[in-house]
Amino acid sequence: MQNKHFLTLKIIGIIPARYESSRFPGKPLANIHGKTMIQRVYEQCQKSELLSAVYVATDSERIMENIQAFQGNVILTSKHHENGTSRCSEAIHQLKSNNTFDYEYVINIQGDEPFIQPQQIDELCTLLLSNKCEIASQVKIAYQLALLANPNIVKAILDDESFAINFKREIDNTTYTLPYFYKHIGLYGFRTDILEKLVALKPTENEQKYKLEQLRWLDHHYKIKIGTTTHESISIDTQDDLEKALENFVE
Repeated sequence: MQNKHFLTLKIIGIIPARYESSRFPGKPLANIHGKTMIQRVYEQCQKSELLSAVYVATDSERIMENIQAFQGNVILTSKHHENGTSRCSEAIHQLKSNNTFDYEYVINIQGDEPFIQPQQIDELCTLLLSNKCEIASQVKIAYQLALLANPNIVKAILDDESFAINFKREIDNTTYTLPYFYKHIGLYGFRTDILEKLVALKPTENEQKYKLEQLRWLDHHYKIKIGTTTHESISIDTQDDLEKALENFVE
């Protein structure tokens, strides 16, 4: 893996983290063996070889204070964002206004995946840099065809050049002929100027129907390059998810 100090293009990792969550309020501050969830995400991102910097973008002063307590980088953003992509964009605007921004690419990292592997982040960075992508994301090959009908598992449909042509929540497994499918992993990379254009796009019918923001980008004819990863981190959406994660936690 190429060391980040030798990169000519700088990549910033931004972790959107809002305090209010309908299923798990305050979850970024949930305690995972002595550290908050958001601190564990941050520390995993710092292990990346290809990120030039890591920031948390949050709407909460409590989260901001937690990040500052371990001397992490944090930006306080508006409470009125429809998604993490929009929050990342505001963070970039703030950094630019302070004349501290010279990053060509942005990685949007989920704030509720405390065990994300730095190698997975580096895979996405490499995909961005090697293909000079506008947008990049990841999939994992899955063989459990029963999951095709599970709407909580998003499936990516790819063309022959590994660009996404669609994302689906459900696929009829009675007519599906392949022995595997592409499970979408919600880690995104953007060229900085493209991210700012994406958040200005009008919502589309597909996006609103299926609650998948990436469909808005496809509907507006942006291309999403997809890489395949073997990594898959645990997303903590509820208190039950946290308890299960704590049972299997290894420092």
